[in-house]
Amino acid sequence: MLAEFPYNRENAFEYAKIWAFQRNPAFINFDKMGGDCTNFASQCIYAGCKVMNYTPVFGWYYKSSSDRTPSWSGVQYLYNFLTTNKGTGPYAEVSDTDNLEIGDILQLGDELEHFYHSPVVVGKTDEDIFVAAHTYDSYMRPLSSYIYKKIRCLHILGYRKHVPD
Repeated sequence: MLAEFPYNRENAFEYAKIWAFQRNPAFINFDKMGGDCTNFASQCIYAGCKVMNYTPVFGWYYKSSSDRTPSWSGVQYLYNFLTTNKGTGPYAEVSDTDNLEIGDILQLGDELEHFYHSPVVVGKTDEDIFVAAHTYDSYMRPLSSYIYKKIRCLHILGYRKHVPD
């Protein structure tokens, strides 16, 4: 039976805090292969749910550099997975900045809606949102310091996993 669970935002936050300026050796570093931001975002999400979706091609998992889904490290693919996932693993809805919480994901894009960066929300005030990210490593970086034309907010609603009947 597939059951739903709350996303552990504190675990996602703690992971981001620990690994924002270093690389977890359990995962390949994509810095020289197009950027590590979505790989880092996936690691943070995984810290908040501890469940992967092992569906080939369209799931969301990382076993090794040669055995992973595009959604683990690709900006658009992560968006596609999180917003359409009806199975095992995390799922999200597109939201606005007012509804963002720690552990949620932002995606920054250009005027043509090509999204290219996936920072993780690690703080929020009335004045700004603060993020952690890889590629251009940062922690508690104000969203207002980024230059972008479009933004997508992915509010993680929870995750699903199989439990015995």
